[in-house]
Amino acid sequence: MMLAKHLTLLSVSIAVSILPSTANTTKLYGTKPTESVWQVTIDTPVKCRVEHMILNFGNAMFTSRANKKINLDLELEMQRPMGQIEDVALLSMPAAWMPGESAEYIDRLHFYKQFNGYVDGQTAWSILAVLEDGRFPTFSFREWQNREKRLNVALSPVSFQQSYNEFNSCINRLLKYSFEDIAFTTLHYNKNGDTLNQSSIIKLAQIAEFIRYSPDINLVFFATYTDNHGAKADNQRISERRAEELKDYFVELGLPKDRIGVEAFGERRPIAENESPIGRNKNRRIVISLGRSIT
Repeated sequence: MMLAKHLTLLSVSIAVSILPSTANTTKLYGTKPTESVWQVTIDTPVKCRVEHMILNFGNAMFTSRANKKINLDLELEMQRPMGQIEDVALLSMPAAWMPGESAEYIDRLHFYKQFNGYVDGQTAWSILAVLEDGRFPTFSFREWQNREKRLNVALSPVSFQQSYNEFNSCINRLLKYSFEDIAFTTLHYNKNGDTLNQSSIIKLAQIAEFIRYSPDINLVFFATYTDNHGAKADNQRISERRAEELKDYFVELGLPKDRIGVEAFGERRPIAENESPIGRNKNRRIVISLGRSIT
């Protein structure tokens, strides 16, 4: 009875606000209040995700990733992708237990042919705010197979709050740097030693932390270099030893050996003159490159 009342109110409100008053022009996809489930499915320092199943339509996935800036996107994973580009009205719809409240316009979007629906930035945050207020964020667009029919896809706020709290806690624990920030990193050693300088130790720890929680990183490549102080053969051995030490470090983190590549160049390929301490410091370096699979 409650579901029927809710569906009626939702359909009527949308029809009044944006649709012509033609019977049987609207089909609603949503989830019964008794079956509404929100679940945090990813909770790591590099990615957070909360998901909601939309009965007979697909899945809504909010995702935030490690980055210098707080970010959010919503992917509306559809069982049947769009057959053509569609204009989409995004509305905030009142629940059945909100008598007298009306539909509110949020934004106008585009869903693209053969792609899932996608929303990011401020609009994605607005959708979460609508859910937290107990209202139904609703995507309304024409059915591409039947231009006389309009589809309304609603996210339910029922059982949302607890998972949303967990999702926010995950976002607060995200690393404050992204894959792009560490994908190509140069480290430097202290003079006359095998220890990295302080800033390089911090960078290496960041790379290790990111890799620990990122199974999609499929390659870590190290290139080690020395300055030309000392015998050339000795510098080559130093370079090789440093490369192997780094390899062992990442193997201990759990990275498979077949995903690690190393090359020791010794004093070859300097990037600065070796006549000055500053130049030699630049040449005593490790370059770490990360490769990532596309998912």
